Amino acid sequence: AVLRKHKPVWMSLHFCHPKEVTPEVARAMDLLADSGVPLGSQTVLLKGINDDPEVMKRLMQELLKVRVRPYYIYQCDPAEGISHFRTRIAEGVRIIERLRGHTSGYAVPTFVVDGPGGGGKIPIGPETVIAYRDGAAVLRNYRGELYTYREPEEPVPVPLKRSSRGNR
Repeated sequence: AVLRKHKPVWMSLHFCHPKEVTPEVARAMDLLADSGVPLGSQTVLLKGINDDPEVMKRLMQELLKVRVRPYYIYQCDPAEGISHFRTRIAEGVRIIERLRGHTSGYAVPTFVVDGPGGGGKIPIGPETVIAYRDGAAVLRNYRGELYTYREPEEPVPVPLKRSSRGNR
């Protein structure tokens, strides 16, 4: 009742492995979601824990099943005592590449690096726009295949018509 009364309440949760999405977690997420609380996850990329694309895919799919939106995958910060959990940024990019086209788009979070010294969240991802040339964009899909997407030559403005009921 308190959560319904004091909207909006948003909740960000940390999940790092699919084994954390237990029946107890599912019940708790149901209670929160049924109370109108939007749920999102922030996952830290951890070497030896979730740096495998299949493990990360399972985690993201399990989160969706319990109504938690996979929102961010964070590059592990360079903090004291946790260097053994850090991966290279390229590992996170590889995971995002493997998620795209192999699971629902809802299960593909944004990979970010928390910029040192207050730089904020910096989105990192596989480059999909390879080039712009001759009025077209050359795009790369999740399989690495290239496609040419023709841009419109000149956008043509569409005149707005007034409805018989006034300005709608």
